[in-house]
Amino acid sequence: MSLTNSPGAFLDPVPSHANRFQVNVISEGQEISAAVNDDPDPPHYEETSFGDDSQNRLRISFRPGSQGCYDNFLQNGDTAKSDATLHAYDSHTNTYYLQTFGHNTVDAVPKIEYYRNTGSVSGPKANRPSLLDIHEQLAKNVTVAPGSADRVANGDGMPSDEQAEDKEDDKTGVVKFGWVKGVLVRCMLNIWGVMLFIRLSWIVGEAGIGLGVIIICLAVTVTAITGLSTSAIATNGYVRGGGAYYLISRSLGPEFGGSIGLIFAFANAVAVAMYVVGFAETVVDLLKESGSMMVDPTNDIRIIGSITVVILLGISVAGMEWEAKAQVILLVILLIAIANFFIGTVIPSNNEKKSRGFFNYQASIFAENFGPSFTKGEGFFSVFAIFFPAATGILAGANISGDLEDPQDAIPRGTMLAIFITTVAYLAVAICVAACVVRDATGSMNDTIVSGMNCNGSAACGLGYDFSRCQHEPCQYGLMNNFQVMSMVSGFGPLITAGIFSATLSSALASLVSAPKVFQALCKDNIFKGLQFFAKGYGKNNEPLRGYFLTFVIAMAFILIAELNVIAPIISNFFLASYALINFSCFHASYAKSPGWRPAYGIYNMWVSLFGAVLCCAVMFVINWWAAVITYVIELFLYIYVTYKKPDVNWGSSTQALSYVSALDNALELTMVEDHVKNFRPQCIVLTGGPMTRPALLDITHAFTKNSGLCICCEVFVGPRKLCVTEMNSGMVKKQAWLIKNKIKAFYAAVAADCFRDGVRSLLQASGLGRMKPNTLVIGFKKNWRKAPLAEIENYVGIIHDAFDFEIGVVIVRISQGFDISQVLQVQDELEKLEQERLALEATIKDNGGEEESGGLRGLFKKAGKLSITKPSPKKDSSINTIQSMHVGEFNQKLVEASAQFKKKQGKGTIDVWWLFDDGGLTLLIPYILTLRKKWKDCKLRIYVGGKVNRIEEEKIAMASLLSKFRIKFADIHIIGDINIRPNKESWKVFEEMIEPYRLHESCKDLTTAEKLKRETPWKITDAELEAVKEKSYRQVRLNELLQEHSRAANLIVLSLPVARKGSISDLLYMAWLEMLTKNLPPVLLVRGNHKNVLTFYS
Repeated sequence: MSLTNSPGAFLDPVPSHANRFQVNVISEGQEISAAVNDDPDPPHYEETSFGDDSQNRLRISFRPGSQGCYDNFLQNGDTAKSDATLHAYDSHTNTYYLQTFGHNTVDAVPKIEYYRNTGSVSGPKANRPSLLDIHEQLAKNVTVAPGSADRVANGDGMPSDEQAEDKEDDKTGVVKFGWVKGVLVRCMLNIWGVMLFIRLSWIVGEAGIGLGVIIICLAVTVTAITGLSTSAIATNGYVRGGGAYYLISRSLGPEFGGSIGLIFAFANAVAVAMYVVGFAETVVDLLKESGSMMVDPTNDIRIIGSITVVILLGISVAGMEWEAKAQVILLVILLIAIANFFIGTVIPSNNEKKSRGFFNYQASIFAENFGPSFTKGEGFFSVFAIFFPAATGILAGANISGDLEDPQDAIPRGTMLAIFITTVAYLAVAICVAACVVRDATGSMNDTIVSGMNCNGSAACGLGYDFSRCQHEPCQYGLMNNFQVMSMVSGFGPLITAGIFSATLSSALASLVSAPKVFQALCKDNIFKGLQFFAKGYGKNNEPLRGYFLTFVIAMAFILIAELNVIAPIISNFFLASYALINFSCFHASYAKSPGWRPAYGIYNMWVSLFGAVLCCAVMFVINWWAAVITYVIELFLYIYVTYKKPDVNWGSSTQALSYVSALDNALELTMVEDHVKNFRPQCIVLTGGPMTRPALLDITHAFTKNSGLCICCEVFVGPRKLCVTEMNSGMVKKQAWLIKNKIKAFYAAVAADCFRDGVRSLLQASGLGRMKPNTLVIGFKKNWRKAPLAEIENYVGIIHDAFDFEIGVVIVRISQGFDISQVLQVQDELEKLEQERLALEATIKDNGGEEESGGLRGLFKKAGKLSITKPSPKKDSSINTIQSMHVGEFNQKLVEASAQFKKKQGKGTIDVWWLFDDGGLTLLIPYILTLRKKWKDCKLRIYVGGKVNRIEEEKIAMASLLSKFRIKFADIHIIGDINIRPNKESWKVFEEMIEPYRLHESCKDLTTAEKLKRETPWKITDAELEAVKEKSYRQVRLNELLQEHSRAANLIVLSLPVARKGSISDLLYMAWLEMLTKNLPPVLLVRGNHKNVLTFYS
């Protein structure tokens, strides 16, 4: 279905090279309209979307017969536009613009390029038009850069077809594998190990066919569940290199990913040594049989192992293509060896093989071997522990995820098919060998049954052989005794030996490739800073050559040990730990219910994945309990290390998603719980502006909200809405990041408003979530109120009134130097810019100096030309500004020191609490919380309350009793009985001089003049108002005298905030009260709660 705005706009067939949407070029001029109307089939132009002019290409195609029209179109002098003057978005002037869906719009259509990461190897990232681009009014004078008209049609940021082809040409040297060669072959080779040829017969001999099949199925259950989890994670987004590490880290985060990635890479490196030593042991056994020993068995293993690992390193370093070819050859040999075994089972057995227990398929042998026959010291779990490593290797394909053409398709398909094929092979070999070979055989052809001999009833006895002496003495043949049973059964024994070589070498080669690839991915993420050296790749395939040589060194070290019986269980547990975390990652991502968890591979279940994780952990302890403990200890240590270092990465892990879900659930649960006074905590809105501009205000608030209450740093942007919103949005992330960097547990919030008071009112009403809503407003004292515009004072006092209206407590903080250090920050920014310019200039002079030395006079001219570009005149202005700023910075040194005063540890001193009015207890609770903090713990509380002169002792006892019931420790209690006496004349004179400029003095004027002045200056303090509240004014002045007398040496003063009744107290008089109350004192907190209890003495 197509949408058009003109008849027949999309009727003609689209050319074969057309893009998804067709776009018309429109002109609003009369001449162009006439030209177009002459041709019933106007030109059509194709485009998918456009946005950034500098990166788009406009491609024009013509319908039959439209070329002439287009020529006329361009020949019209009034309408022809060059690239430099084309207004691509203009719909107001006589120019043409583009249409998507037949409409004039810059809206982009959906394309994959918009969703790629920057620097994506799969293609370029495009930037869609921003919301502002499509929401704001179209600018009439927006011009398009030269050539930009040619860049529209391919979409925002997309290269042209030619550029895309060039990029593909650049990638032709990169080797990428499909699902067969990249995953299936590797997994099959890694799963089919030496165990298939030399241990499977012993396992089925011990456990019998029934339990043997259960052992195989149990091991496969673990690997199959892990395979399903791996497939789900691998199809939930683009998979880069790193295999198991990448899957775990992107799902569970860097803590789990970093810890398991390191031990997984190490396990693969040591696995190289294990497989090579297994190969070397087989070769040494052959040398023993032929009497061709070089030195002794141990040293021969070292020599052969060293030579082998050097050859394997050469194949790996030669490139992934050579390594893949080697893997295919080894798989062919392995398949021939397996086929050779099955062929041997149907070839009639000779007397020699019969004496060794091989009788072809016999029902009696099958029945006899169906049940278990564990020897001394063996049991189900011990046999399972020996077999399980044979089922591992399922991550061999995922480990080279960066070298796969389509990891999302290859990993699930190749891994699951490999598990199925190898499982069938294991089961078939186990059942076939157990149906052909008896458990014990002497190997002597003389042990045949002759007539008259008693038979013990065994299967061999029924087939003419008596192996009964094996019950009393050890025998060398049979399932239980001979590890080379498969060689004996096979049609051609040496092929089994070749299969053993193939299995060991292929597994060693796969591990030798996996370890560096995983390690390189880990190092690239820079989780462990010291390992960055190994992140570098070489060649078009980004080969980790440094990682190859590190793996080679580790493998050589363990090969030279030549005894891997101790380390082998740890390595197996390292792999199992990886499987467990992959399963847990799948469960965790599903459980977190993140909308981003959308795996294309749907055959998985979160609870099955959890079961798989638990099963892996159980198997770890079954195989070797002390190795499992060591694995967990190492992983825990690395997890703690990465958590402590806090790498600066954000991969959208399921841990983040679950944290969000948990926070949301907790917040919702909290809304269902009624508030209780025992759980009250100050939850503050702090009007800091930008949090870095008023650090002292934030520090003192954070001191009593950290780890106990909500703290929101708020900023109000006042001015033209568009500019404010732009500035606000651009600074959100930066300011929250500043809080995190400075370890301040607070949120940042901002609003754009027409006036400051409206913005704060919005914050007071809308901030918070559920029960986590602010209950306290914290603001700094407006120190410059006498010089500020009246509107600012009205807003400031109005904010306090609004807070009380919303039943929110208020805290006003005053320090001697004020809070705003924005000037100092500006100076610092200017100094940093100046320093950067200086360094850039020095680098330019240095570079050009070298040219002058080498190029003579020509170099001198080049130097002069380059230096002229640096424009010294703006630098001169910058220097002057900086010098002035430095002077301001020196002048405000006290301001800088004051801004950090609450960051320092407060020495021994006091916090004086003047609890003059009962506001519910907030005035007392805040200083109590402060004394619990590390920086304030040496400060003691001194409580000051008002009282009657003739009842001082009684009231002191009553207050002490109340505080003890509140369980608040205090150093002293002072009852102030002379609060309400008049202040001295000097203090009152200071107050009168302070308010004099704002008084109306209407009593000294006639009635008409007084009324006129009231109308013209309603903000002034009238004589009537001053007389009505004279006692309150006396009290504020008198309190300052008392504060000077009692608390001048306190570290902090917490004082009840006087409340100005709305409509009765003018804003300027209220500001004068606050000024007089806190004048010439240490830091003061004026506190007024919402008059609801925040303290209780009930349990």
